[in-house]
Amino acid sequence: MTQKINCWLYVKYFIKMAKRTTDERMGSAGKSSPDTMTADKSEAGDLALEPLVTCKLCLCEYSLDKMTTLQECRCIFCTSCLKQYMQLAIQEGCGSPITCPDMLCVNHGTLQEAEIAYLVPVEQFQLFKRLKFEREVHLDPQRTWCPAADCQTVCCIGPNESGVPVPVECPSCHMMFCSSCKEAWHPQRLCPENQALVTTEQGSLIGTETEAPIKQCPVCRIYIERNEGCAQMMCKNCKHTFCWYCLQNLDNDIFLRHYDKGPCRNKLGHSRASVMWNRTQVVGILVGLGQSYKWVRRKL
Repeated sequence: MTQKINCWLYVKYFIKMAKRTTDERMGSAGKSSPDTMTADKSEAGDLALEPLVTCKLCLCEYSLDKMTTLQECRCIFCTSCLKQYMQLAIQEGCGSPITCPDMLCVNHGTLQEAEIAYLVPVEQFQLFKRLKFEREVHLDPQRTWCPAADCQTVCCIGPNESGVPVPVECPSCHMMFCSSCKEAWHPQRLCPENQALVTTEQGSLIGTETEAPIKQCPVCRIYIERNEGCAQMMCKNCKHTFCWYCLQNLDNDIFLRHYDKGPCRNKLGHSRASVMWNRTQVVGILVGLGQSYKWVRRKL
């Protein structure tokens, strides 16, 4: 629950790429002799060598025709790596934007829909569009899903500056429901979740206070309970990662720098040594895999 989704995505991808690269190199080594690899079956008169570019993911060198440059950040990767990264990101990301796979990308680029559609199978792209749309509805305060079990209609919520719940009518099944709690419209009573707190004999149970043991995911609004442990939370429903205390988005904070300063400083729930060890492991995994690619290339 406390593992970083982006970190896990990168680690899974690099392990998969390490196996693929090793298999490909071993296969090509068994099929080609040094003379054949040098000549590459080129015609005698064509001795010009194409410039090679290193892929930041598999650390192999390819000609430019086998590389793809991202439109937004201009980072360049081999097309094969980028295809596999996108498919894995779609499966794990639940419709969230697919970021540049280079964690050190200074422009923090995201992939455009046209790029995704070009590089992944049609069914994968349709899945991405559906998950993206569902996520957009969850995040849009002016839209919501009809709560009826047999209805999948997206309903519009009228503008309401006061923040008071308003009735919403589904255009398909005509159910009238509350814009806040999604229950049948109840003009004479408050929504359970709009009550500041639900109190028990032990005191506060649900609320927005930093110490409340039950809170809602900032993205999908599902209730999450925390009784102990790390303050970095991952919603099982939408995979959003956030800080338990201030609900800030931590999806891109792979090194947990959020807990180095500000009101949540030193509130991660682990010792400083544990945090530094986590960062060392993340860097070690990525650097170690990179070195393993270089070792394989030297051996082959």
